[in-house]
Amino acid sequence: MSIFTGWRASLRIARRDAMRAKGRSALVVAMIAVPVLGVTALDVTYRSMTPTTTEALTSEIGSADALFRDQMIGPIEQLPDAGTYMGVDDAHPAGKGDPVDVRTAFPQGSRAVSIQSVPASVTTRFGVTNTEVVEIRTSDRMVRGKIDLVRGAYPHGRGEMAATEPFLKATGLHVGSTTTVRNSGRKYTITGVVERPSELKTQALYADPGAVIAPWKNRADHDKKVLPPNAGSMDWLVKGPAGVGVTWPHIMEANKKGLLVTSRQVVLDPPPDSEVPLAARNPGITDTASEELSTALVTVIAMAVLEIVLLAGPAFAVGARRSRRQLGLLGTCGGDRRHVRAVVLGGGLVLGGIGAVTGVVVGLGLTTALQPMIEDWAGQRFGPLSMPPLELLLISVIGLITGLLAALAPAIVASRQSVLESLTGRRGVRRSSRLLPILGACVLASGAAIALYGGTSGNSALVAGGSIIAELGLLACIPVIVGFLGRLGRMLPLSPRMALRDAARNRGRTAPAVAAVMAAVAGSVAIATNMSSYMAEAEYNYVPSLTKGTIIVASSEEAVERLPLARAAVERNMAVSSGHADFRRVWAGSDCSVYEENHCGSLELVKPTGKAHSCPLTRKGAKELAARLSADEHKKLMRSPACLTDLMGWGLFNADGNSIVVADAALLDTYVKLDDPAAAKALVAGTPVLLNPVYAENGEVTVKAVHRYSEKDTKNRKLHPGKTRTTTDKLKVYVAPAKYAATPGIRMILPERTAERLSLHTRASGSVYTVAHTPTSADDQRVSGAIEQAGGGIWVRSESGPSHRQNTVLLILTLFAGTVTLGAAAITTGLAKADAEADLNTLSAVGATPSMRRKLSGFQCVVVALTGVVLGTLAGLVPAVALRLVDSREALKLMRLDPTQSAYTPIVLPWATIGVLVVCIPLLAGVLAAALTRSRLALARRAG
Repeated sequence: MSIFTGWRASLRIARRDAMRAKGRSALVVAMIAVPVLGVTALDVTYRSMTPTTTEALTSEIGSADALFRDQMIGPIEQLPDAGTYMGVDDAHPAGKGDPVDVRTAFPQGSRAVSIQSVPASVTTRFGVTNTEVVEIRTSDRMVRGKIDLVRGAYPHGRGEMAATEPFLKATGLHVGSTTTVRNSGRKYTITGVVERPSELKTQALYADPGAVIAPWKNRADHDKKVLPPNAGSMDWLVKGPAGVGVTWPHIMEANKKGLLVTSRQVVLDPPPDSEVPLAARNPGITDTASEELSTALVTVIAMAVLEIVLLAGPAFAVGARRSRRQLGLLGTCGGDRRHVRAVVLGGGLVLGGIGAVTGVVVGLGLTTALQPMIEDWAGQRFGPLSMPPLELLLISVIGLITGLLAALAPAIVASRQSVLESLTGRRGVRRSSRLLPILGACVLASGAAIALYGGTSGNSALVAGGSIIAELGLLACIPVIVGFLGRLGRMLPLSPRMALRDAARNRGRTAPAVAAVMAAVAGSVAIATNMSSYMAEAEYNYVPSLTKGTIIVASSEEAVERLPLARAAVERNMAVSSGHADFRRVWAGSDCSVYEENHCGSLELVKPTGKAHSCPLTRKGAKELAARLSADEHKKLMRSPACLTDLMGWGLFNADGNSIVVADAALLDTYVKLDDPAAAKALVAGTPVLLNPVYAENGEVTVKAVHRYSEKDTKNRKLHPGKTRTTTDKLKVYVAPAKYAATPGIRMILPERTAERLSLHTRASGSVYTVAHTPTSADDQRVSGAIEQAGGGIWVRSESGPSHRQNTVLLILTLFAGTVTLGAAAITTGLAKADAEADLNTLSAVGATPSMRRKLSGFQCVVVALTGVVLGTLAGLVPAVALRLVDSREALKLMRLDPTQSAYTPIVLPWATIGVLVVCIPLLAGVLAAALTRSRLALARRAG
């Protein structure tokens, strides 16, 4: 019998066996198909969302032949892809060259569409908001691909606009609504919804050229109260002559006029470097990195294969045991070990092939169905759905090979059984290896040590290698851990005791499933730990502009009388949780916000001399000090009052940035959050409250004022004739605790009567409120609308805090790990039920209630899920901690080059994710397993 004939028979037997045990076969197919599905969906999504050169050109220049942009730096030289350019005339600094008439550089016989944008304040359903208005003829065919119509109609003429979907959602408007550009006073009807396929989250309005900027400029020319439009430079989409397009010689001519040109035909078919002056003078400037398969992608595929093997292996082992009589008969008919192995491997080949094909097909369908959701989340449209045949074939082959690998160990075990054992149904007794757990523990310790050494030495390759070695070592220890858990069952009630003992007795089935859960959870916990740590680091490094939970209402000098109306609008439209605390601006001499810098006064707090009053990270010897500091020591210095004066931004309450505010005790409660009666009494008594103690010496602070008055400040100049006068006053102050030095925007609160005594000028400037939550976009629009209706000149500022977009990724990771855990636990429970049918029948025979099956299935599921999650969490912490040590090393290196750079790299565990995985997922798995298990037993015929 030839090898092909033997394999045909083996595959035929495997196919019939798979059809006979449909439930077990479906489990194996599902285990192989799900990871293949995931890899297929990721591959197709990545390929579809990564634009080709042609697609990237279309998103930039639409259907035009070229995009012309004036760089305003005089003549330039560029590369063919327009990604790099340089000026050839140093006489024109960036942005300072004379504008040119771009149209003179177009090839003869071309057609062009202009693009120009301007920031504008427009009315909304809720009030007023700021947005970008782009003047471009969206109805022109040259714009297709750059801007596409979603619904409605393109705008035509000077009274119509199109809007993006995010703008409409944020403003409450819709197709058919009208909006007014505040500065021009013109109303526009929204006729349609458009989108930029490469930037779906853009909030913008689109109008025809001349519809917005020209009337706005015209109104500003006739009304000095209207600010002129701050329009950007005008770019041009160009359609070249038919059959010619925009060629490289055309681009070189345009470069002489200072124009940067992106041409479709030049990018797709670039000239040789010898014809590109910039490339000829800078060899290597056009080199690009070759595209390589990332380590992360390889790791993901390897982990998927590992999980399939770990989960599918027990299924094949159970199938081999259920078919042991059939395999024994094969031996009696002259078959040898090779044929037994071939039958079991044939099962892996058949089920692996079905699972691989199913996974690829379902992955393609799922990606297609979820395409709109993925596009919305990513903020860009897919190109044509990319289904690279070679990659999909490779994924299918990986699934097929995985099925074979999963069946390999059970095939070897089955082939070693004697014919007599197979025919009589005896399993035999096989003791666990005593060497394996010892070896596993040594490998685990070695891998963890390698990973941690890689972290401290900054070697990411060692971290990755050590983490994998540690996980393999823990994998070898799982059978012993499962066996140990079985001994704990004696202290538990009947159902969990039986579940633990069943898991310990059938370690060959339980351990791989636990290992698969561990692998999935370890990866998720490692990534989640890193993301939680990065979020904590970003939150620490974030410098707030306002105290958390507050908003500020501030006015210009001309709008002071409108402050009561602004306060009423804020109190009516925002979740204000306290009364307002008013504050006043303070300055010396003429106001620098009105008059020129050299013709106005100044006011400042004078810092005492001495090392105790200066930041060691900014003075002489800072680098030498930084070389000796640990990350924790540097963190403490960075947040010290002396360093906060140099590292934090100021000027929010005062335009000149002196950070002195005139206010009463209400500001202490509302904004500073300083609850100290002594501080309030000090302000009532005329004593300033100093928030940063570094400016105090012996309980006093020095205030230096330069009383310089501009000749244009006729009112104050008349009251204060003579030369510029400089005064230095020492004031007794209440010194707040050091933690209040980080209060955004304020260093000292000065009573009004003390300011008057120092001959300083003050005026009402605004109010501060405490709010229950950050104002929404609709809240801001309502308040802005009310303020603009009252005359404007007032703005509202809130503190939104650092971005928390990473929370979405953490949620996805939790769902992924939870899904794999549920799947692995359910699969193991199903296999346990199939493998232990005789034991369940015995239970019923000795009087067990029907609900015992449900409880036993539920606790079997909990055992696998909980054990895998706990071990996976511990395994995931090894690479997470090691990688953070790598980050810490890099941060320390940067800090020692620039001592003001933060070296804080915390390790923060994602307790919410871990809590869901450790508590919720095992309980959910147990409940589902119990609910889906039948209570009644099916009648079974005695074999033989």
